[in-house]
Amino acid sequence: MRIPHCRAPNLLLIYLGPILLAVGRFAMESQELYELQREPAYWDAQAREMLDAALKLRPRNHKAKNIILFLGDGMGVSTVSAARILRGQMDGKSGEETMLAMDTFPYVALSKTYSVDKQVADSASTATAYHCGVKANAKTVGLSANAVAYECNTTFGNEVYSVLRRAKAQGKSVGLVTTTRVQHASPAAAYAHSVSRSWYSDSDLPSSALKQGCVDIATQMVYNVDIDVILGGGRMYMTPKGTPDPEYPTSSSRKGDRKDMKNLIDVWLKAKPNKKSRYVWHRKEFDEINVKSTDRLMGLFEPKDMRFEVFRNTTRDPSIVEMTEKAIQILSKNPKGYFLFVEGGRIDHGHHDGIAKLALTEAVMFDSAIHRAAQLTRESDTLTVVTADHSHVFTFGGNTPRGNPIFGLAPKKADDKMPFTSILYANGPGYVHINGTRGNITMVDYYDEEYMQQAAVPLDAETHGGEDVAIYAKGPMAHLFHGVKEQNYVAHVMAYASCLEPYTNCPPHHHTHTSGSIVNTASNLLFGLLIIIYLLR
Repeated sequence: MRIPHCRAPNLLLIYLGPILLAVGRFAMESQELYELQREPAYWDAQAREMLDAALKLRPRNHKAKNIILFLGDGMGVSTVSAARILRGQMDGKSGEETMLAMDTFPYVALSKTYSVDKQVADSASTATAYHCGVKANAKTVGLSANAVAYECNTTFGNEVYSVLRRAKAQGKSVGLVTTTRVQHASPAAAYAHSVSRSWYSDSDLPSSALKQGCVDIATQMVYNVDIDVILGGGRMYMTPKGTPDPEYPTSSSRKGDRKDMKNLIDVWLKAKPNKKSRYVWHRKEFDEINVKSTDRLMGLFEPKDMRFEVFRNTTRDPSIVEMTEKAIQILSKNPKGYFLFVEGGRIDHGHHDGIAKLALTEAVMFDSAIHRAAQLTRESDTLTVVTADHSHVFTFGGNTPRGNPIFGLAPKKADDKMPFTSILYANGPGYVHINGTRGNITMVDYYDEEYMQQAAVPLDAETHGGEDVAIYAKGPMAHLFHGVKEQNYVAHVMAYASCLEPYTNCPPHHHTHTSGSIVNTASNLLFGLLIIIYLLR
């Protein structure tokens, strides 16, 4: 039996395919795009374009001047897929065909996220893996698996050190951006060593731990390593107990939390008297920062975590996109380069709450930060890595048709004769049964920002998922991310790419040659050769 599409491309493919593909990119209506995609030539042309790009792809086998690590907390593959559809639907498209910024990265791998003691890991042990290069135990940050959670005396001698810290030791500038508190597990592993991820301030430590010499995470942030840019939430862990919050002065739950009565913001500001350091807590002050004259910047925009993007007060708090932009602008002034960690931390929190709209809008904004970073950097000298620490028990399915609203219903009812949304959770607070049956969701607004999707098993908080997560990479040595890797491999590639400890057998420095200079050189050689031939006649 002859299959026409296995033959060499015919004239229809050569001429009609690219036209259909181009029209498809600009098609405003999903139905128009659907009609175009019914033609085999559309898909043939698209695949040929991808194949051409793949054939032209060449590894960048030279040293990375800069490293940016984007971490989507809880951003499993199903979350990326759903966020992609949401991004497209926000633009009035069907959604499935949308390309996220991270989707454009040329190199992709899978990361195995288990920790030394857990099949399904937490954000602390995983942070130690991708920051420091070793797998660890749950609840601990910046420590090897020889440390035991909550046992202070197992801290000492088991410290492991992050790529951020190693970059600083080599004279690079370093920064942290997060939508959570800056003392949270994911950023904390970049600078702290703690047997408890929850020891944000000294008031969180038990007296026994204080007596044994353990130090809270906020204190370690300002003393362990000189971090040039710190942007996120977490004000209350930095100021003396009872200090009114500047944004919520009458709130007793948002006051300063430190029993030692230290103002760690002042400590950080005074740590480098020869540099111009600034602290801001409000969007207006943040916008007024002169990146050319500012050497160090700390911005703490909430007492604890920053608000979810759908609830963000845009007049008071900057977005993750704006924080990423400011961080790059300040850090990139260093001729030796920089290391920047950017966390979309509240993707995870939205999932734990069982509220997909919160999680997915966070993921979309996180991808927008990746896009903005690409505009501000060069792929030739900046290794950019996007990954997640773990997944969640989040899924979407139900035989939905093309263009189905991502927060909408599946087309058929379940066996209990009730409708269900395409998005569901395997467990979490969305388990609600009335008289032995689940609720009728058509009685509520399942498009609401705080709609809690139904879950199969009742839990106060939805849990992490244990499957592999994706690693996306571009830039120098990005091709080292391929296949299925252990999560701690991420730190080793970053360290190797930028010639940081323990790697000394490093990639060569990047020598730039413009195409024009190459052409001119070739032309000069040819001209010289012709002269020699003429003289030897």
